Amino acid sequence: MDRSKLYRRFRTLLIANRGEIACRVIRTARAMGLRTVAVYSEADRDAMHVALADEAVLLGPARARDSYLNVERLIEAARKTGAEAVHPGYGFLSENAEFAQACYDAGLVFVGPTAEMMTAMGSKSGSKALMEKAGVPLVPGYHGDAQDDATLAKAAEKVGFPVLVKASAGGGGRGMRIVRSAAELGPAIVSAKREAKAAFGDDRMLIEKYVDNPRHIEVQIIGDSQGNLLSLFERECTLQRRHQKVIEEAPSPTLNAVQRETVCAAARKAAGAVNYVGAGTIEFVSDGKDVFFIEMNTRLQVEHPVTELITGIDLVEWQLHVAFGEALPLKQDEIKLNGHAVEARVYAENPTKNFMPSVGKISTWRLPAETGGLRIDAGYREGDSVSPYYDAMLAKMIAWAPTRDVAIDRLNRGLEESDVRGIVTNIPFLSALITHPKVRTNAIDTGFIERELTVLTSASPAPGELELCAAVAAIVNEERQAAQGQANSPWQTFGWQPVGRRQRNFSFRVGHGPEQKISLNYGSGPSTLVIGERELAFTIAAKDGGFDLTLDGVKSSVAAVIDGHELYLRTRNGRFDLHWVDQFGGETEEQTGEDKIAAPLPGTVVAVLAEEGAKLDKGAPILTLEVMKMEQTLRAPYAGVLKSIKCKVGDIVQEGIELAVVEASGE
Repeated sequence: MDRSKLYRRFRTLLIANRGEIACRVIRTARAMGLRTVAVYSEADRDAMHVALADEAVLLGPARARDSYLNVERLIEAARKTGAEAVHPGYGFLSENAEFAQACYDAGLVFVGPTAEMMTAMGSKSGSKALMEKAGVPLVPGYHGDAQDDATLAKAAEKVGFPVLVKASAGGGGRGMRIVRSAAELGPAIVSAKREAKAAFGDDRMLIEKYVDNPRHIEVQIIGDSQGNLLSLFERECTLQRRHQKVIEEAPSPTLNAVQRETVCAAARKAAGAVNYVGAGTIEFVSDGKDVFFIEMNTRLQVEHPVTELITGIDLVEWQLHVAFGEALPLKQDEIKLNGHAVEARVYAENPTKNFMPSVGKISTWRLPAETGGLRIDAGYREGDSVSPYYDAMLAKMIAWAPTRDVAIDRLNRGLEESDVRGIVTNIPFLSALITHPKVRTNAIDTGFIERELTVLTSASPAPGELELCAAVAAIVNEERQAAQGQANSPWQTFGWQPVGRRQRNFSFRVGHGPEQKISLNYGSGPSTLVIGERELAFTIAAKDGGFDLTLDGVKSSVAAVIDGHELYLRTRNGRFDLHWVDQFGGETEEQTGEDKIAAPLPGTVVAVLAEEGAKLDKGAPILTLEVMKMEQTLRAPYAGVLKSIKCKVGDIVQEGIELAVVEASGE
C-alpha cells in the first residue's frame, strides 16, 4: 500500500457514526482545528452530533443497513463535502475491513488500522490463531473456518460445557450466548448467528470454554506508523450484563504492579504480532489465577475515557496524530498512572422490566456540571428523541479521584444529581450497583449483576412526610412561577386570596397504592402543611430544576418535574414518582394486562418459536423481536394453548401491537 495514502495531514474529518461517540470525536477534532462532517439517518435529523458538526450529510432511512452501515453512501458523503479522512468511532463499521479498504481505495485516510491488520486481529477466530502462534495464552476453544452445525457441536463437546458461543466479528455482547448443555447448543447458535448477522453482517461463530467466576481485564494499546507501540495500562470491565459492559474502571483493582506489567507486556506482544497501527484494545479473561487472551478490538472502546483520566492522554487526539503519520508524543516509560477512574453507561432502558429499551422524547435532561473530577460524554439533549433503531446508550458518566473509593463516591454523587425524564433510564440501577458493598470491596465477577439483580432493581422506598410536602410544594412552586407577572394573581401573596385563611386539599398515590392526603393552609399568616395530626410551617425558594423546601426550620433541596398529574421528585431519600389524584374525578387508567403478548417497542420479528395449537408452559418462548440491535424473546405469560400467531418473520411491528394469543389452560 502507498503509505502516503494511509497516513497524511488532512483538514476535514468525516465521522462515520452517531450519538455520544460522534459528539466526542467532533469536539477533539474541532479543538485541533479540523473541519468536521457528520452523517445521519432520517431518524437522526435533529440529533446532537448533527448540530455540533460543521456540515452534515443525510445517508438514508432509519435502519442502520440503509444508513450508517452503507459503505457507498458514506464514501459519497466524504466526496460531497471534501472530507479527506474518516473516523469510524465504535460499533457500526468501525471494525469492518471492507470499509477500511473502501476508504483507502477512495483516497481517504481511515483513522484506524489497515484492512489487513483489522482482518488479522478484528476476527476473534483469526486473532486467536495468531496469538496461539505468538505464544500468548488462550482460553481453550474452537476458532476454525468450518461453521457447520456438526463441527460446532463436536467442538463444544471437546471443550466441555459450559461453553461460550461468540460471533467472530462481534462485540458489545451481541451474537454471544452461554450454553450449559448440548440440548441448548443448537438454538443458541441459531439465535447468535442471526443477531451477529444483523449487527455486523457476519454470522461466523467460535466456541470457547466458559470460565467460571471470570473477570474481564483489557489493555489499551496504540501504535504509530513509525514502529512505536505503547500500552496505556489496563481497565477492568467485570461488571457486565448479558456480556454488555455496565461499569468500567482503570486501573484494575484486581491486579498488583507485577501482574499489571505482565498483562500489559502480553498486550504489546499481541498487537506487535501484526505491527499494529492505531488505537486498539487487547481483552483478557482471568479465573483469579491465570489470564487468557480472548480477543482484540481494533477500534476505540466505549470505555476509553477511564484510560484518558488516569493518563492525561486524549486518545482521539492521539488517533488523529497517528493518522497524520506522526510519531506518538510519548515513550512507554513516560506514560504515568495517576489516580483511579470509574465509568457508568447511562442507557434508555428499564431495569425493572428486564432492561427493556425505552424510546420516546427526552422531556427533561439535567446532568451535573463537569467539575470536581466528573466528566460526562453525552449524545443527547433535552427535547431529543430516542429511537428504536440504534443502541440505547444516552451518555457516559466518568469520575476521577486519587483513590478508587473516592472515585466511586464522586460517580455516585453525579448519578444521584442526574434527572432524565420522558424516557426510562438505568440511572437508579447504576447508583445501586456502584454502591453495593461487594462492588466496593471488589468481590465481583462477570455474573455478579445477574445474581444480585433483585437487590439492584428493588422498588423505591415509599414516599414519606418530606416527599408528600415536597409534592405539594412542587405544585405550588409551578403555579406561582406560571402566575408571575400576571396582574392580581392570587399567588402574588402565596395563596388564593390576599386575606383570610384558606385550605387546599391534595391526594397522592404511588402506582396502584392507597391515596395519601395532605392539606395546605395559606392566606394570612405563615403557610403550613398538615399531614394527619402534624402541622408543619414551610417556605419555598425556587431554583433551577427544583426548589429549596424548608419544613419547620430544616431546609432540603428538591428536584422536581411535573407532567400533568405525574410528579417526579428527588429528595435526600431518593427518587419518587407520584400521581396527583384529581379530586374532581374524571381520571381514567389504562388497563394494561400483563397477559397480552404485544410488541414492547417497535421492532422486527426475526423468529417464530412456537406453532399455533401448541401447548405451552408458563415462560415458554413464542417469538423473538429485534429491538435496538438486540433480540427480545416474548414468552407465554401462563400455561395454556397458543391460540394464534398474528405476525410472521420479517414483519416490522409497532409498539403495543398484539402479536400472539395464548388461551389459559384453566388450571
